[in-house]
Amino acid sequence: MKKKVLILSGGISKERLISLDTGQQVAKELKKNGYKIKISEPDKNLEKTIKNFKPSVIFNALHGQFGEDGYIQSVLERFKIPYTHSGVIASSLAMDKEISKKIFIKNKIKTPKFITYSYDMSALNLIKKIKKNFKFPVVVKPLNEGSSVNVYICNERNIIKIVNSIKDYKKIMIEEFIGGREIQVAIMGHKKLGAIELKPKRKFYDYEAKYNAKAKTVHMIPVDLPKNKLKQVLNIALKAHKAIGCTGVTRSDFKFCDGNFYLLEINTQPGMTKLSLVPEIAAYNGISFIELIEWILKDASKKK
Repeated sequence: MKKKVLILSGGISKERLISLDTGQQVAKELKKNGYKIKISEPDKNLEKTIKNFKPSVIFNALHGQFGEDGYIQSVLERFKIPYTHSGVIASSLAMDKEISKKIFIKNKIKTPKFITYSYDMSALNLIKKIKKNFKFPVVVKPLNEGSSVNVYICNERNIIKIVNSIKDYKKIMIEEFIGGREIQVAIMGHKKLGAIELKPKRKFYDYEAKYNAKAKTVHMIPVDLPKNKLKQVLNIALKAHKAIGCTGVTRSDFKFCDGNFYLLEINTQPGMTKLSLVPEIAAYNGISFIELIEWILKDASKKK
């Protein structure tokens, strides 16, 4: 008999729509294959939903804050029911860009230089600090968002305006801009699943490039890299996956510039939409969407 799977999707983060899409895609595939499915918001009725539905496993399709930052994971731990992807600590570490970058550095993984900014510094001093650490242009991003939400490439003329436009975050990251190629790597447990290259028509692989088919981002698979370089980036992704303590599937985002790979971040809950990269990488390597989802569910069960 097939399992009963509760899919958590939606939520209150800025990635709500992507989460809903992931939830629907996963539910559709599981239903086709005989699973009993219920989709739920992670709201005040969650405990009641879990007690009434009695799922054998919970598929966490949430993205962004409260969904992949350790919060919902800590809630789910109470129910003693297997849930997908990484646990509380790994989710929290991976979502915090400052902490995760420090872990990368400690493990000798190249990552763009960065500073953090908490709005208690004058505009003049901020610019001085940036010039002292690297040079313009720079990348401005929140510490705890995914899907390139509120990520900007800034020059000296517009950085203060951009920084002030996202001051609701209270603390942000300012990172050196690395040019070059966009390479993404998927890890499946401890298996190096594969890589894909992205060629966005936009300035960089931002939210629109990721989720709007009209943005016409080109997906290149196999990646045109020498064998030794492909092996290198796959090994770095697995090393980061282990260093953070991840389980299940992760996707690591790299820039490849002047022969070096720079790890931007690691995603503990990659999207499962029609434009998502991990299912595409899996398919290229002979793993169908349903096989990928079933592997994720089986991996969740192993954690308990």
